[in-house]
Amino acid sequence: MTAHIPYGYRIEDGKAVVDEIQAEQVRTFFKEYISGKALKVAAETVGLKIFHGSAGRMLRNTHYLGDDYYPAIIDQELFDKAEEERQSRANQLGRVRELKVKETPSAPLHFTMGKQIQQFENPFRQAEYVYSLIESEVEMNGGN
Repeated sequence: MTAHIPYGYRIEDGKAVVDEIQAEQVRTFFKEYISGKALKVAAETVGLKIFHGSAGRMLRNTHYLGDDYYPAIIDQELFDKAEEERQSRANQLGRVRELKVKETPSAPLHFTMGKQIQQFENPFRQAEYVYSLIESEVEMNGGN
C-alpha cells in the first residue's frame, strides 16, 4: 500500500523529511499566489508543472503547516493569507455556494381508524385489511 507524499517532502528511514529545493518552490508558490497570480501561473513561475486543481489542493494542504508526521514547510500566517486570498477570489467569481439544508418531512403521528370487522387467517391479508382502515390524519408534528 502506498500513499501520496505531498510535494516538498521525501521519505527517509520511514520518516517524512523536507526536500529543501521542493520546499522552497512550495513557499514561493504560496507567495506568488498571494501576490495576485493565478493558480496555474503561480505554479509555473516556480517551476511546477501541475493543473489548476492540483495547485488549489496544494494551497489547502495542511501538512505544509506541520503535523505528527510531516515537518512544517510554511507558517500559519502564510497559509492563512493564501486561504484568505483563495476565498476572496472565489467570492468575486461567484464560486461560493451555501449548502442547502434538506428539510426532513415529519411523519404524521396520530390517525383515526375505522372499526375492524373482518378477520383473515393469512397475516398478510389481515395486515393489508387493517392498514386499509386508516381513515385520516388527526394531528401533525406531535401537536396537541
